[in-house]
Amino acid sequence: MREAVKALVVARVLEIRRGDGTYVTSLEPALLLEGLGGAVELLQGATVLELTEARRLFEPAATGLAATRITEEELAEVERHLSAMREAHEDVELLNHHDAAFHRAVIRATRNETLATLLEHISGHTLRARIWRGMVDADAAGRTITEHEAIHQALVAGDAVLAQAAALMHVNTTERWLREHLREGGTPQPRRFVRARGVVPSTEE
Repeated sequence: MREAVKALVVARVLEIRRGDGTYVTSLEPALLLEGLGGAVELLQGATVLELTEARRLFEPAATGLAATRITEEELAEVERHLSAMREAHEDVELLNHHDAAFHRAVIRATRNETLATLLEHISGHTLRARIWRGMVDADAAGRTITEHEAIHQALVAGDAVLAQAAALMHVNTTERWLREHLREGGTPQPRRFVRARGVVPSTEE
């Protein structure tokens, strides 16, 4: 019984309050799936391609769902991050910071916490590959902004099919680039990444 309780505590199903007792947690997706983020961070090398594939499966569908549920206030937040991306055209890390925030705002608009939590962990790790692309591909910033504009326009129109297609094209661009560069022996984790802005969590020194 003690071992079972320990396992459930680690899984965030139970919470031990010293001197009070053992309680069931909120069982919210963000809490139960918290450990996924740590596991994803340990993935190395070409495994990031598998995460990009997973992102391609989930994110376009989520973006299409968001198009049917997003509010005017949420659209305004998405647009703010798109404008910030345009202004940060020459700053790869800042641009990708707002890129991630753009997608986070879109996914939150689905009202699906499980989906939002899964994509947060998946997309958070693929951000390293996206910054890597921005550093070595001079045309990446312009294409990225154009693709985000297409997603935004579909969201404004409330067109789920168009939003899903625009998101698929966007994720597919990164995946195709990553496949080509991993085939050439590249690595998606350059040491140059700066942690000051909190853009890329890393254990590298």
